[in-house]
Amino acid sequence: MKIVMAVIKPFKLEEVRDALTALGVHGLTVTEVKGYGRQKGHTEIYRGAEYAVSFLPKIKIEVAVSADLVASAVEAIANAARTGQIGDGKIFVVPLEKAVRIRTGETDGDAL
Repeated sequence: MKIVMAVIKPFKLEEVRDALTALGVHGLTVTEVKGYGRQKGHTEIYRGAEYAVSFLPKIKIEVAVSADLVASAVEAIANAARTGQIGDGKIFVVPLEKAVRIRTGETDGDAL
């Protein structure tokens, strides 16, 4: 089992969710986050004054998947979130040692 974490542009969330649902992924966690990568923010003008926006709004998606679905999930997220512009985001895959469904007590693969 693995956790696939993706940080993407907010307007791509529905496309990513649809792509994961098509794979059979039955649940994800979404968090509104702020951050920056290589683009290091940008400047905006508000009421005639210019100011720097250092942290850009992003969406962080976390999905627990079985090991055999990891490559498909990563590919689906990357294809759905890609715009070709700077700031498209990143995908991280980390090991998941144990999972427990609280309601039924199912563990590991059955809990996903």
